[in-house]
Amino acid sequence: MSHKTIHPAGWLPAKGYANGVLTKDGTLHIGGQIGWDAKKEFAPGGFVPQMKQALRNIAAIVEEAGGEVSDVTRLTWFVTDKKEYLAKQSEVGAAYREVFGKHFPAMSMIIVSGLVEDEALVEIEATAHLDLA
Repeated sequence: MSHKTIHPAGWLPAKGYANGVLTKDGTLHIGGQIGWDAKKEFAPGGFVPQMKQALRNIAAIVEEAGGEVSDVTRLTWFVTDKKEYLAKQSEVGAAYREVFGKHFPAMSMIIVSGLVEDEALVEIEATAHLDLA
């Protein structure tokens, strides 16, 4: 097999998708993560807690694959409310640094009209490159 599915221990099953796919060359593709936890319960409190949980989910997938957040090279954010994101920049920055520290991969942000899970306010997908040697 040319790749391995990555699913953190204790997480409810991913239905119809993979949380992470690790290829032979160490590239880890992380599917869009939303603001729910391992039990698929949303973080209360709106955008910033959901964003922080999505980043924690990304970190958990990277760690399950044997890496760390500094291995993340790309983040793509899908945000449902541009005004809320802009209004909470300092909170967003603080929450980001709690999970990713001062590691800033290449990032894109796309404003969307909605996400598959109605309660989701943000979805973040990532790519990481792990040294498998």
